[in-house]
Amino acid sequence: MPTMPYSEALKTVAARKPEFARHLLEDAANALLNGEVDEGRVLLRAHVNATIGFEGLARLTGKNPKSLMRMLGPNGSPTAVHLIGIISHLAHSQGVHFKVQLEPQENAAVLA
Repeated sequence: MPTMPYSEALKTVAARKPEFARHLLEDAANALLNGEVDEGRVLLRAHVNATIGFEGLARLTGKNPKSLMRMLGPNGSPTAVHLIGIISHLAHSQGVHFKVQLEPQENAAVLA
Protein backbone atom coordinates (compact mmCIF):
# COMPACT_ATOMS: atom_id res chain seq x y z
CA MET A 1 0.00 0.00 0.00
CA PRO A 2 1.61 3.30 -1.07
CA THR A 3 1.97 6.03 1.49
CA MET A 4 2.67 9.74 1.20
CA PRO A 5 4.64 12.05 3.43
CA TYR A 6 2.72 13.77 6.22
CA SER A 7 3.10 17.24 4.70
CA GLU A 8 1.75 16.03 1.36
CA ALA A 9 -1.19 14.37 3.13
CA LEU A 10 -1.96 17.68 4.88
CA LYS A 11 -1.88 19.53 1.55
CA THR A 12 -4.22 17.00 -0.01
CA VAL A 13 -6.75 17.20 2.82
CA ALA A 14 -6.57 21.03 2.95
CA ALA A 15 -7.11 21.24 -0.81
CA ARG A 16 -10.18 19.02 -0.62
CA LYS A 17 -11.55 20.49 2.60
CA PRO A 18 -10.72 24.19 3.11
CA GLU A 19 -12.45 24.10 6.49
CA PHE A 20 -9.70 21.71 7.67
CA ALA A 21 -7.07 24.38 6.97
CA ARG A 22 -9.15 27.02 8.77
CA HIS A 23 -9.51 24.72 11.79
CA LEU A 24 -5.73 24.22 11.90
CA LEU A 25 -5.31 28.00 12.01
CA GLU A 26 -8.02 28.41 14.64
CA ASP A 27 -6.53 25.63 16.79
CA ALA A 28 -3.09 27.23 16.50
CA ALA A 29 -4.38 30.62 17.64
CA ASN A 30 -6.32 29.07 20.51
CA ALA A 31 -3.26 27.11 21.63
CA LEU A 32 -1.10 30.24 21.60
CA LEU A 33 -3.70 32.31 23.47
CA ASN A 34 -3.98 29.58 26.09
CA GLY A 35 -0.23 29.52 26.71
CA GLU A 36 0.47 26.34 24.74
CA VAL A 37 3.19 27.97 22.65
CA ASP A 38 4.90 24.81 21.40
CA GLU A 39 1.60 23.30 20.24
CA GLY A 40 0.60 26.59 18.64
CA ARG A 41 3.84 26.77 16.66
CA VAL A 42 3.44 23.16 15.48
CA LEU A 43 -0.12 23.85 14.33
CA LEU A 44 0.89 27.09 12.59
CA ARG A 45 3.68 25.25 10.78
CA ALA A 46 1.22 22.51 9.74
CA HIS A 47 -1.21 25.15 8.48
CA VAL A 48 1.50 26.91 6.45
CA ASN A 49 2.68 23.61 4.94
CA ALA A 50 -0.89 22.61 4.11
CA THR A 51 -1.81 25.92 2.49
CA ILE A 52 0.47 28.65 1.12
CA GLY A 53 3.87 27.22 2.05
CA PHE A 54 6.74 29.17 3.53
CA GLU A 55 7.57 30.88 0.24
CA GLY A 56 4.00 32.19 0.07
CA LEU A 57 4.09 33.29 3.71
CA ALA A 58 7.41 35.03 3.05
CA ARG A 59 5.82 37.03 0.23
CA LEU A 60 2.96 38.07 2.53
CA THR A 61 5.13 39.00 5.52
CA GLY A 62 8.24 40.32 3.82
CA LYS A 63 10.33 37.91 5.93
CA ASN A 64 12.86 35.35 4.77
CA PRO A 65 11.24 31.89 4.34
CA LYS A 66 14.04 30.18 6.27
CA SER A 67 13.60 32.65 9.11
CA LEU A 68 9.88 31.86 9.19
CA MET A 69 10.64 28.12 9.20
CA ARG A 70 12.97 28.59 12.17
CA MET A 71 10.39 30.72 14.03
CA LEU A 72 7.79 27.98 13.72
CA GLY A 73 10.23 25.11 14.18
CA PRO A 74 10.70 22.97 17.30
CA ASN A 75 13.29 25.35 18.80
CA GLY A 76 11.72 28.53 17.45
CA SER A 77 11.24 31.53 19.65
CA PRO A 78 9.21 34.04 17.66
CA THR A 79 8.26 37.33 19.25
CA ALA A 80 4.60 38.13 19.86
CA VAL A 81 4.77 40.71 17.07
CA HIS A 82 5.97 38.08 14.59
CA LEU A 83 3.37 35.52 15.70
CA ILE A 84 0.53 38.03 15.44
CA GLY A 85 1.75 39.13 12.03
CA ILE A 86 1.97 35.55 10.80
CA ILE A 87 -1.49 34.69 12.11
CA SER A 88 -2.97 37.86 10.65
CA HIS A 89 -1.51 37.19 7.20
CA LEU A 90 -2.60 33.55 7.29
CA ALA A 91 -6.14 34.50 8.29
CA HIS A 92 -6.28 37.05 5.49
CA SER A 93 -5.04 34.46 2.98
CA GLN A 94 -7.87 32.14 4.14
CA GLY A 95 -10.45 34.92 3.82
CA VAL A 96 -11.26 34.91 7.53
CA HIS A 97 -10.65 37.07 10.59
CA PHE A 98 -10.48 36.26 14.27
CA LYS A 99 -13.03 37.10 16.90
CA VAL A 100 -11.85 36.21 20.39
CA GLN A 101 -14.42 34.89 22.82
CA LEU A 102 -13.69 34.30 26.49
CA GLU A 103 -15.24 31.25 28.10
CA PRO A 104 -15.22 30.43 31.81
CA GLN A 105 -12.97 27.57 32.85
CA GLU A 106 -14.40 24.70 34.81
CA ASN A 107 -13.25 24.70 38.43
CA ALA A 108 -11.41 28.01 37.97
CA ALA A 109 -10.87 30.20 41.00
CA VAL A 110 -11.61 33.84 40.34
CA LEU A 111 -9.09 36.24 41.84
CA ALA A 112 -10.63 39.21 43.57
